[in-house]
Amino acid sequence: MENQVFVMDHPLIQHKLTHLRKKETGAKEFRELVSEIATLMCYEATRDLPLEETEIETPMGKAVTKVIAGRKLAFVPILRAGLGMVEGVLTLIPAAKVGHIGLYRDHQTLQPVEYYHKLPQDIESREVIVLDPMLATGGSAVDAIDIIKRSHPKAIKFMCIIAAPEGIAALTKAHPDVQVYCAAVDERLNEIGYIVPGLGDAGDRIFGTL
Repeated sequence: MENQVFVMDHPLIQHKLTHLRKKETGAKEFRELVSEIATLMCYEATRDLPLEETEIETPMGKAVTKVIAGRKLAFVPILRAGLGMVEGVLTLIPAAKVGHIGLYRDHQTLQPVEYYHKLPQDIESREVIVLDPMLATGGSAVDAIDIIKRSHPKAIKFMCIIAAPEGIAALTKAHPDVQVYCAAVDERLNEIGYIVPGLGDAGDRIFGTL
């Protein structure tokens, strides 16, 4: 599992995460922080994109430089909280396509229930990064990746801000080929499936529906 899970300890990410966790952080600031953290995390999560050389003309003459080697990307947020990360990642990669998977958690069973999904038509030619701020029980992440795998993308990564050990264990067991990127691994889940200490309900805090 160690080779599959990457915890991003960059000082800027950790600083913004502290403010994100604070209970007094309002919806506007919370949305901005989620987007900023997603941008910084995307920078790290795409570090392994392959490069190829190309020749260009600068104002001073010819130069042999590097560009990304034809790798196409798609971002797939898990609705609704994952939407908060989309703007941040598209800041770095505006040409990426965006799919959506709608899952909600049954509060009695804690199991995910699918209500919507739509993926790019050419997803089989793309590397997919699944977005969800929280990896709690892991049920939604596992189900979302199950759905995406039916379309046979080139590769899948999962990017969250805070993860619980239980969620990491469930995701890495179900999908050992999927790399997981997070900014923090917290202590545990509570009896109703929320991450402790976490930050509460990310969707409610992003959209101000507390």
